Parts: sequence; structure tokens; C-alpha cells
Amino acid sequence: MKHLGLATALLALVGTQSVAEDFKWAGTTDPQTLDPHAVNSTPVLGFLNNVYEGLVRRGKDMKIEPALATSWEPIGDGEGWRFTLREGVTFHDGATFDAEDVLFSYERASGESADTRSWFAPVSSVEVVDPYTIDILTTAPNPIFPDSIANWMIMDKGWAEANGSAAPDKENGNFATLNANGTGAFKVTSRETGLKTILEPHADWWGEVEHNITRAEFTPIQNPATAVAALLSGAVDLINPVPIQDAARLSENPDVKIIQGIEARVIMLGFGHEADELKFTADAGKPNPFKDVKVRQAVAQAVNVPAILQTIMRGNAEPASQLVSPAMRGYSEAHSERPAFDVDAAKALLAEAGYPDGFSFGLKCPNNRYLNDEAVCQAVVSLLAQVGITAELDAMPVQNYWPELRADNFDMYLLGWSPGTFDAEHPLRFLASTPNPDKKLGSWNFGGYSNARIDELLPMIQSEIDDTKRQAMLDEAATILQEEVAYVPLYVQPLVWGVRSNIELTQRPDNFFILRWVTVN
Repeated sequence: MKHLGLATALLALVGTQSVAEDFKWAGTTDPQTLDPHAVNSTPVLGFLNNVYEGLVRRGKDMKIEPALATSWEPIGDGEGWRFTLREGVTFHDGATFDAEDVLFSYERASGESADTRSWFAPVSSVEVVDPYTIDILTTAPNPIFPDSIANWMIMDKGWAEANGSAAPDKENGNFATLNANGTGAFKVTSRETGLKTILEPHADWWGEVEHNITRAEFTPIQNPATAVAALLSGAVDLINPVPIQDAARLSENPDVKIIQGIEARVIMLGFGHEADELKFTADAGKPNPFKDVKVRQAVAQAVNVPAILQTIMRGNAEPASQLVSPAMRGYSEAHSERPAFDVDAAKALLAEAGYPDGFSFGLKCPNNRYLNDEAVCQAVVSLLAQVGITAELDAMPVQNYWPELRADNFDMYLLGWSPGTFDAEHPLRFLASTPNPDKKLGSWNFGGYSNARIDELLPMIQSEIDDTKRQAMLDEAATILQEEVAYVPLYVQPLVWGVRSNIELTQRPDNFFILRWVTVN
């Protein structure tokens, strides 16, 4: 019996160690690429924050802290920033990190084929001072620049060039699309696109190890019921997101914990501002009604956001009035109210615009990117029908969705935006600036919205160090965007994660899941 008891104890110990070392998680969207400069989206950047690192990073409290740079300071009277780099850092393949990798990564991430190009609009040049000092010069004083590059990830120059990946290729892909070589706490050891990706700790990582994982496996599970079943069975340790309708039931299960918060992401409707004609439905080829602000205002008043939040989000989201949530720096308190739901007012606006009988158009929507995204779009279709506007919904996986938007294949579309800087300047640069590839501006302004005053305000906002003056400019920008109905902000997306009860982790409001903060008990 003693021998049996010892054997049982050993088996229990082995089982505990196995659980503590192995971690599996699931999300609705597989990272589109492993290239940190090819696609600027949360599924890609959030995943790769475990593999690649930047000069700075965000901590558990979202504050900027040192990463591959140990310190930084302004140069002169606002000419730029000097970064002192961390010595003794190695990439996953053993290569040494230094300033040449930073310079290469700047040139790569700001190049014409990079989706991260807009991040570097304020940069005039990057200069290597010595192997562990680098200057990033800006066209004007830029007090928030270190915050703006928290997700700029550094690649190994030698590795990228040797493997034909000196530039990102988000259309056709290259070696860096399926392979990774970062300096982060975890390295990719296996990648099966759309099926699973396996990560293991980087043994020579420079940082302090807080986790107890020796192997992590990510699996995309698009079907919500399948994801919930996998969590309940223990097949996975985390699912993100938890279907809203299942959150209460799961929270009553002793083997599961629900971790809930508010994301920094605003979900909104966007318009084809610059399109002269509609592109979809029987009205294709007719003049584009969305060029008229009255029509856009009618859409804003026809969408019953409180009803969407109550029925689809089960009361777990907050209405949005602008392109950032109230938690973001630069939020405009003077513009906290969104347009009231008013069917009669919407119909009157349509009649004034010359559409008393409404019109039809095509609405593009992802079905696996945002929480309940397709259901929200279906609700929008029903609500617009009440004022005589007929929307034909085309919902698709996110890997097909972004190419459609970039090809201007929409009349109206759904978009979610989380500012990487946690500052209201961010969506102005990406979503509201007149698209200008040469100036690296407006890279996610799919509809081509343009306002000369917004373009004039942006560099002033970027360089202003007086918070009162800066906020006044942000308030002015918020006024313009609301009056012109550049977008229709709907709500701030909730964060609802489900984890096994033996898991400890940190949920950040940017919805990045950071493996190095996971403990399996």
C-alpha cells in the first residue's frame, strides 16, 4: 500500500507539473501574419508582443516602461529623442541586438509596404550615435513620441535580410510572415496558419521571468459554442472573448473565472466619403448619398445604440460619442453626448437631402473580429430599414475583410479602433487625416474623409506641450468630426475573458494578452 501511495503521489506531482508548464488559449482570430510591420491590428500586435519587443513597452497599468531601451530623453529644444539601448540582449536565434537593428527596423516599419508607416509621420530621421545609442529626430517637438512607439517591434537586420524579408509584404507574404525571430520572452517554435501556433520561453531573455510556462499553444476557434465547450472541458485554459450571452452561466461554474473590463476600443460605422457613386445593390452607379452630411446624420440618429447595447451586449458596453473612450487622454468632455435615437428626425433629414423614399447600399462587416460584430451589423440593417434605408449586409472573416476595405469595396463599413498611444491624437492621425502616403497619414481612413482644419490641427496637437492648449485643439477636432459626422461612433467594446480557475493573469484594456504574466497553479 505504501508503494501504491507513493506511486499515486508521484503521478499527482507529475500531473501538477505538467499542468503548470503547459498553457493553451483560444481566440476568434488567428494572427494574420507573424511580421510585426505588415499588419497594424490588435490580433497581430497583441500576439507578437509576446515574441518581439520595442524600445519601450506598456506595463500592467498601461504606463510606458523600458524594454530594449533602458532610458530616453529629449534632444535639445524638441528636436527629437535619444534612446539608450539595453546591452546583452539576444534574438531568439542567438544574434546580438544593437542600434543597427533599430535603424533597420525604423526603415522597414516606415517603408511604403509597411502597415505601421503612419506611426512615423512625425519622424524626420533616425541616427545611430554608437552601438547602444540612437537618436530619433522629429519634424517638430513631439512630447508623446515614446508613447506612440510602444508597439513598434524591433527585428534582427541580419536575419531579415538573409531570409528575403527586408521589407514587409502583407499581400503575398515572405519568410517573416510565417517565421519570427524576436527578443521577447517567448519564441515561436511551430506555426500552422489557421490551426495552431506554439511558443516556448526564450531561455536567454533579458527580463525577469514572472510566469511558469514551458509551452504555450494558441488555437483560433471561431465558433463561440466550441470555444465555451473547450474552456469547460479544460481543452483550453483561456478563451477571448467569452460570448456575452454565456458570461453569467460560466461565472457560476467553479472551474471557470470570468474576467471582465472595458476595452480601449470604440466600435463605429464608417462611410465612403470620397466615392462619387454607390457600389452595391440595385442603386449601384447612382450618386453616393453618404457624401451629404444630412444623410450621415440620419444614419447616426436611426441607429438605436442603447437597444443594441441592451439586447446584443447584454448591458456590458458603454455608448460612444467620439473616436476615443472617456478613459483616453484628450477625450473631449464637451462632446460626451452622442446623437439621440430619433426615427422621425432621421426621416426628415433624408427628405431634406433628397431621399424621401430612402435608398439602398452595401454594408461591409467582419464576422470574427469584434465582439458580436455580425450581430451588431444585422441590428444596424434592421434599424436603418425603419427610416427607409435598405442595407445589404456582406459579413466575412477578418482576413478577407481588410483587403476589401483597402480596395474600397464598400459603401459603409464597421470598424473598431483602439489607440495604441491611449491618446486622442492617435485616431486623428490614422482615421481622420486626409490619406497621404507620402506623409504617412490616414492609413486606416478607408472612406477618404478629409477636412483641411483637421489636417492643420494634427501637427499642432502632436507638438503642443501645454495640456490646456492641446486639449482646446482636441476639442475643436472633436467638434468638427461630430458636426460633419465623419464616423458614427457606437459603443466602447467590453472585454470578457474566460479562464480556468487555476490560472492567474493580467487583462489590459488594449486587449493584448501577455503570456509572461501568466501563472498556472
